[in-house]
Amino acid sequence: MGDDSEWMKLPIDQKCEHKIWKARLNGYEEALKLFQKIEDEKSPEWGKYLGLIKKFVTDSNAVAQLKGLEAALAFIENAHVAGKTTGEVVSGVVSKVFNQPKARAKELGTDICLTYIEIEKAEIVQDELIKGLDNKNPKIVVACVETLRKALCEFGSKIITLKPVVKVLPKLFESREKAVRDEAKLLAVEIYRWIRDALRTPLQNINSVQLKELEEEWVKLPPAAPKQTRFLRSQQDLKAKFEQQQAAGGDEADDDDDEVEAAPVDPYELLEAVEILSKLPKDFYEKIEAKKWQERKEVLEAVEALTKNPKLESGDYGDLARALKKVIGKDANVMLVAMAAKCLAGLATGLRKKFGTYAGHVVPTILEKFKEKKPQVVQALQEAIDAVFLTTTLQNISEDVLAVMDNKNPSIKQQASLFLARSFRHCTPSTLPKSVLKPFCAAFLKQVNDSAPEVRDAAFEALGTAMKVVGEKAVNPFLADVDKLKLDKIKECADKVELVGKKGGGGGGGGGEKKAKPAAKAPPAVEAPAKPSGPPKKAAPAAGPPKKGKPASAPSAKSKKASDTKETVETELSPEVCEEKAAAVLPASCMQLLDSGNWKERLASMEEFQRAVEQMDKSEMPCQALVKMLAKKPGWKETNFQVMQMKLHIVGLIAQKGSFSKTSALVVLDGLVDKIGDVKCGSNAKEALTAIGEACSLPWTAEQVVSMAFTQKNPKNQAETLNWLANAMKEFGFAGINVKAFINNVKTALGATNPAVRTSAITLLGVMYLYMGAPLRMFFEDEKPALLSQIDAEFEKMQGQSPPAPIRGTKKAGAEEEGDAAAEEEEVDGGAGDIMDLLPRTDISDKITSDMVSKISDKNWKIRKEGLDEVAAVISEAKFIQANIGELPMALKGRLNDSNKLLVQQALNILQQIATAMGPSLKQHVKNLGIPVITVLGDSKSNVRAAALSTLNAWVEQTGMKEWLEGEDLSEELKKENPFLRQEILGWLAEKLPTLRTVPADLMLCVPHLYACLEDRSGDVRKKAQDALPTFMMHLGYEKMSKATSKLKPASKDQVVGMLEKARAVMPAKPEAPAKAAASKPPASSTPAAKPASGLCIFPLTTSNMTTTSCVKTVFLTLKGVVGKKPPVKAGAKDEEDKSGPIFILVPNGKEQRIKEEKALKILKWNFITPRDEYVEQLKTQMSTCLPKWLQDELFHFDFQRHVKAIGAMIEHMEAECEAVIGCLDLILKWFTLRFFDTNTSVLMKALEFLKLLFTMLSRKNYQLNDYEASSFIPYLILKVGESKDVVRKDVRAILTMLCKVYAASKVFPFLMEGTKSKNSKQRCECLEELGCLIENFGMNVCQPTPAKALKEIAVHIGDRDTTVRNAALNTVVAAYNACGDQVFKLIGNLSEKEMSMLEERIKRSAKKTPAASAKPERPQREQPTNPNSTFLRKPAQEEVPNKLSQARAQNAHLEQSAPSIPKEFQLDLEVFENNHTCASDIPDLVQHKLDEVLEPVMIPERKMRSVSPHFDDIHNSSASTINFVISQVASGDINTSIQALAQIDEVLRQADKAEAMSGHIDQFLIATFMQLRLIYNTHMADDRLDKKDIFKLYSCIIGNMLSLFSMESLAREASMGVLKDLMHGLITLMLDTRVEDIEDGQQLIRSVNLLVVRVLEKSDQTNILSALLVLLQDSLISTAGSPMFSELVMKCLWRMIRFLPQTINSINLDRILLDVHNFMKVFPKEKLKQLKSDVPHRTLKTLLHTLCRLTGAKILDHMSMIENRNESELEAHLRRVVKHSANLSGLKSDKSTEKGALRSVCPDDKVIKAKVSDILSEIFKKIGSKENTKEGLTELYEYKQKYSDADLEPFLRNTSQFFQSYVERGLRMIESEREGKGRIQTSTVIPQHSTDSYLPSSSTVPISSNGEDLNAAAYYERLKILRQRRGLENSTEDRPPLSSLRPSVASSTDMLHSKLSQLKESREHFQQEQSHTHSPTRSSSPASNLDDLKKRLERIKSNRQ
Repeated sequence: MGDDSEWMKLPIDQKCEHKIWKARLNGYEEALKLFQKIEDEKSPEWGKYLGLIKKFVTDSNAVAQLKGLEAALAFIENAHVAGKTTGEVVSGVVSKVFNQPKARAKELGTDICLTYIEIEKAEIVQDELIKGLDNKNPKIVVACVETLRKALCEFGSKIITLKPVVKVLPKLFESREKAVRDEAKLLAVEIYRWIRDALRTPLQNINSVQLKELEEEWVKLPPAAPKQTRFLRSQQDLKAKFEQQQAAGGDEADDDDDEVEAAPVDPYELLEAVEILSKLPKDFYEKIEAKKWQERKEVLEAVEALTKNPKLESGDYGDLARALKKVIGKDANVMLVAMAAKCLAGLATGLRKKFGTYAGHVVPTILEKFKEKKPQVVQALQEAIDAVFLTTTLQNISEDVLAVMDNKNPSIKQQASLFLARSFRHCTPSTLPKSVLKPFCAAFLKQVNDSAPEVRDAAFEALGTAMKVVGEKAVNPFLADVDKLKLDKIKECADKVELVGKKGGGGGGGGGEKKAKPAAKAPPAVEAPAKPSGPPKKAAPAAGPPKKGKPASAPSAKSKKASDTKETVETELSPEVCEEKAAAVLPASCMQLLDSGNWKERLASMEEFQRAVEQMDKSEMPCQALVKMLAKKPGWKETNFQVMQMKLHIVGLIAQKGSFSKTSALVVLDGLVDKIGDVKCGSNAKEALTAIGEACSLPWTAEQVVSMAFTQKNPKNQAETLNWLANAMKEFGFAGINVKAFINNVKTALGATNPAVRTSAITLLGVMYLYMGAPLRMFFEDEKPALLSQIDAEFEKMQGQSPPAPIRGTKKAGAEEEGDAAAEEEEVDGGAGDIMDLLPRTDISDKITSDMVSKISDKNWKIRKEGLDEVAAVISEAKFIQANIGELPMALKGRLNDSNKLLVQQALNILQQIATAMGPSLKQHVKNLGIPVITVLGDSKSNVRAAALSTLNAWVEQTGMKEWLEGEDLSEELKKENPFLRQEILGWLAEKLPTLRTVPADLMLCVPHLYACLEDRSGDVRKKAQDALPTFMMHLGYEKMSKATSKLKPASKDQVVGMLEKARAVMPAKPEAPAKAAASKPPASSTPAAKPASGLCIFPLTTSNMTTTSCVKTVFLTLKGVVGKKPPVKAGAKDEEDKSGPIFILVPNGKEQRIKEEKALKILKWNFITPRDEYVEQLKTQMSTCLPKWLQDELFHFDFQRHVKAIGAMIEHMEAECEAVIGCLDLILKWFTLRFFDTNTSVLMKALEFLKLLFTMLSRKNYQLNDYEASSFIPYLILKVGESKDVVRKDVRAILTMLCKVYAASKVFPFLMEGTKSKNSKQRCECLEELGCLIENFGMNVCQPTPAKALKEIAVHIGDRDTTVRNAALNTVVAAYNACGDQVFKLIGNLSEKEMSMLEERIKRSAKKTPAASAKPERPQREQPTNPNSTFLRKPAQEEVPNKLSQARAQNAHLEQSAPSIPKEFQLDLEVFENNHTCASDIPDLVQHKLDEVLEPVMIPERKMRSVSPHFDDIHNSSASTINFVISQVASGDINTSIQALAQIDEVLRQADKAEAMSGHIDQFLIATFMQLRLIYNTHMADDRLDKKDIFKLYSCIIGNMLSLFSMESLAREASMGVLKDLMHGLITLMLDTRVEDIEDGQQLIRSVNLLVVRVLEKSDQTNILSALLVLLQDSLISTAGSPMFSELVMKCLWRMIRFLPQTINSINLDRILLDVHNFMKVFPKEKLKQLKSDVPHRTLKTLLHTLCRLTGAKILDHMSMIENRNESELEAHLRRVVKHSANLSGLKSDKSTEKGALRSVCPDDKVIKAKVSDILSEIFKKIGSKENTKEGLTELYEYKQKYSDADLEPFLRNTSQFFQSYVERGLRMIESEREGKGRIQTSTVIPQHSTDSYLPSSSTVPISSNGEDLNAAAYYERLKILRQRRGLENSTEDRPPLSSLRPSVASSTDMLHSKLSQLKESREHFQQEQSHTHSPTRSSSPASNLDDLKKRLERIKSNRQ
């Protein structure tokens, strides 16, 4: 059991992948318990097992596998991350579990699959199971089919997609294995349960016997619909409901299910589409025109066979459809006509919606052909037209059908009506709106009275069907004039109708109310919201685009008028009946005196009449009888005006109080119109008319009144009638007014001789214009110019006014409002269309001759152009055209992809013309002509795209968007990978979608392509797609769109989901229904002008509390362009006083709030290429709280002079109000970024002046910019550095310099790096120079993310085309060279020879010129003479600073002197070291800086990290649980989690006081670490989707942490043997991983690992590490799979350990070591060892034993206590031999043997032969010369020189270059100073560079800078001391701080110190003799006294150098 105990101790996850099956079994058992215990589904513990679950299910041992399956099931049920494993685990189950003989294994496998489905992974599971059906093993196939069946049975067909399953069914039925066939049969039965007969079609071709068996099974199935019994995690609400139902029992359940019941599955969806176009007979198009009918028949038969395929692949069927249409229309052989009709029916059925494009072409032809009498032809035509109807909408073909409704041929009329009746059955109330139904009903009513009985019957059937579909209530208004007999007949037909898809035909046989219900129930969603808007309903048309109201409204108003619809069609009563009825309600005296000859009696009678009417009840009032009494002689010819006034007043009363019908109205209207012009009675007549209007609807009354007035000749009456109408329109609103009815009368009035009539007509037109807008003018275009100008003047007056809210005609409507969805819909759909309908239109189809069409398609472009010109002429001549334009659409479509772009543009212009001319009936051409226009948006020429876009918009204006979004056409266009097409379509959709209230469901088809666009290669496409995302979401909803991401790849999915979250935050609200906006809307003066109103408040622009009014303002501002508000006209004293007082208002926490909002995506992120209007608006809104209104008006004015003025004011107030300026600094900077996009130089210069003063003020206040401010300003400032004007560039550079005082230089660096990628060479050049300055002033640490990355990118520009850029890049690299020496060549990567030589040349030149520059005291910084712009202090820029600025600067400088100088974050003031590198301060006062500062302890800045876990803060209290938690995250599968955990541990390790907390957790931490190493090696490195930079970062963190850990001996010694073994295994594997070298900086990484290995060997417990290495060597030699290099490296480590044995022997437990050697020798006896390919293992073991014997002598034999049976041990015999020999041998020999074995040792003996010396040295120099081993070589050379001080190196150095010699010397000196330092102090902590970005540990542990020695603070101090002596500075004892203060500083400062030292080292040669010349001057603190001194020293240095 010795073996068992070893694995028993392992953690669970390691047991699970152990090679011993028992260990795995135990691991699975424990894992199962663990999984059931973990409560939190998001616990990090789950992450450990992600990679292992597949192994759980595929275990090779059957017993273990069973347990593994149970554990896996528990994992999937409980872990949040389980979904990630779906694919691999299910494929594992399919391949390794389903073939197991044990039933339990299969059962668990199935459960696993079903559980994955439950956690929303149905698609992946289904895919894997379907792949499993192709497996050769029938057991697996059976199990897969069975699992699919179970899944379907439990989850239902909504979750299990049936199409792929049905597709494979026939193949399963053909299987040779009976088991598979039987299982397939069961599956087919299960599928049938869910989709019923939809399954028959796909299975029609299987074996007839099998089909028969299936049929028998299917019959047995219960008829009830199956229910889902198992639910997804997201369906918990359904699950709860289901459980309740189960508890409640049957009845309830059935009841409820109606709502949830899914739509029946469409068999069509389960079929595969067949491509038939390529299979057409080759000569089809010739033969179809052949003379012989047999040939035509032959090809038609072929086509018929092809079209029988139930589903066809989409394609261009235009030619085929035209050919078939021609046969139907023209062929004389009726048999062929029938065949062609069948083919068309087949095409329509197979293509469905895709055939809609051709529907408009074929419908008229089929309808015309119904004149045929032969039944088989008629039947074929009926089938064809029915099939075609299903591919399009009723609206699209309504024009064609209406055209044949009054055809002379009764058969055509009959068939058209029957077709409509059949079509109506497929409709619902929403798809059969009033607007469509009204014209049909009118046509049917004509046919109801037709002479042919079959036509009448067909019309009754159609009307009955319509009534059944939309309900009696909706149809009755159209049937007002139908007599009762016919009405009953219609109702009878309605009762018989069975609707498609409605159970039991709707309401059954009951009366009207019953029928209305099912009809109304259909679109409940739309109806509900409509109801509340009851009363203002009439206002609706006032809103939105101009309308004449719903065409349906005229009659419908009657139906709304009162509850009793019968009243509206009151029959006329005879005079006798009237008298009888009147007598019953009027006093007798009144009746007698009505026609008295005495006017007074008549008056008295009228008064009585009035009193009686006033007291009468509405229900009793016989209105018709009463008005007829009034009209009785003298009636309306009454001569006495008092009586007449009375009479008119009574008419009004009756109309108001009674149920007043049109029949009654017609009795009185004539009389009223006659009196309307009367001076005395006119007003009473108008009141009576208004009352009638209210009772019978204004539209009807107006029509009657106007026509009556114009049949009279009295001009006064005509004028007053028009005046009354104008006023009534304002009172009633415009709803339902039938303009057509009186437009001709208005024209007559305009031509009247009487001026009053003309004036009234013009006034009326003015009122109509309020409601109709511009289209109204179209009716009067042919009037005389003088009259037109009058009309225009009237229209002009009305412009800008909004129509008044209606005050009449609403209250009654409210009582019986229908809330009709269709009416609502119309409001949206191009209201202008209704007016357009009234225009007289020309049919131009005859003018589009075939000659013209062939011209358009000619080969010669000139002729094509001619054809297009002719078309344009025809259309412009016709002005308004009908929808029928013959063959023109196909011809124009061809021109849209013409190779000649001019013709494309001309075709687009014609289409635009057609849009205007055709009006709303353009809809039917959208599919065949509109979609091709979209295709043109993909053109590469921008002008063509612009033309296409304007054409598109012109079309949409007429058609509305619905037609465009229906079907797959739009999504097909988006699918094309054309960046232009995609960005244009998305831009267009983003603009249009927010204005719509509803969209067709087909919009969903565009979503996958939208997601593809989000990841398009083109940035513009991505941008547009992101902009369109919120507008799609507004209609489709977040859930749907989120669900659609499931089909994306995981990487894409995460990205898209993130974008969806952002889009969700800015999703626009749907526009309100126009009814609500009516009151506030501006006049719909023209369709485009009305648009902004319909799309108000599209973007939630800024804060949440923005009111609607401000939102409205915003939109209008946006429309104007960024014009802001115009300045007030009066500029007087009042204005001036406004401007006093502060201009910057301090808003507490305002900035923090804005930062929060931007983070939460509540407002737009300030990030753009050019500023869009919404950014400007947002800024304006934000600034409104911080600035006074007058200043804001100036800032956002369109006149640039105002900007200059505003900046001037800001400059004046800046100093005084600096606190407030800082409070709104982000906004001020943002406003200036907008100015950078202006072209005006004076504004720009003023802006830069302000910014210079601003940054001076900020640095004086010690303010530091935050990242939010910097990121929204610096990128835009950098744009201006590339400005062509020198003066601007200088200023920008000056500002960049100042920026570094208020924002960390290392953070400015990345912005400048980004700037170097610009296309503008000036910008690239300036940015590079600026980078050079940063490196010069702040050292290498300023380079982000790492010096290597930054310099590689900079070096790329050395090869730039532009000379200035090349120079700038070279200068920057030289600056880096000056900062870090030769290290630069490693950092810049590989350059071409030419570039390298340029660089070397430049470095040489700079070295020569440096001293000269340093001699000028007034310019203390180094200057690159090659380019005057790169002066690092930029003196010229400062000299040009305006007066104010220089004052501020002087003041600033003074402040800086007086303040104690505290080095900033990245600035240890190291420049002081070199006189030629002074600090960039204004006064070159070197002595100002005390050198001692460098030696002061440095404050380590706190690191700001994102916390990994809620316990971040507790880690410092180091509770064990917290540390355990963090350590567990180190091994996380997620790279970022791991990095963050490592960062936290590093935080602890770096602080000596806290590091103790890790004690006791070391093994645990190391285990987590090598698990992570293993994960990276096996998983991450192989995953191409992961960014290698992230992996590199993770490696760097791991190594950094390890180095920190192994620097602390106390902690390092806690590592146990087993853990060390695994750790070394991981590290050595990493060193040998060739993939690492391919990563950028991979070499660097390998070197760091090398260093770490050395550190582990030195610092860990020596017994443990030696033991670990021996076991590791044994394992590596046993395993044949490993690399031979592996064991070689393990042995190298052993040799190193052997070398240290003399120092470490006392701390080693020899008993344990000897036991390990014993075990090794047991596995590898001497013979076996010698058989190995290499003798090194044997030599290594011997050397180890010899060294141990040499160090301990014979005592070693006492240390074998742990070995059992030591007598049999080969080891003891060997040791005895060695001990015996060593007594006789001298030390020399043993030394030699060691030397012989040691791989790296240098020669150990003095008496070495000369030949050997030269060998050794040449070997060493070879190493120094090789890139990899140069360090090792230098170290060996140093050690060699130490031993043999007299060794002569001259012969080896003689032939090398000067560079190499100085390199060797310098290297030896560095090692010397390093060793000196090491002796004095050992520092340990490792400080990774600031921030988590670059986790490479700093130079104190990893060779980053110069030559990468292992430096530390003490070493620096030593080297400083030497340097100070050489520089003539005394090393007084006071200078030296106590050692304790030499704490390691932050990496940045260490690195800088390091780089400075290496700079100094280069010039060391020049100073060899300096000591003899110089006396160290005593230092005094006063700057003045030291100035002369300083000058002298500079002179002296200069002379020395020369």
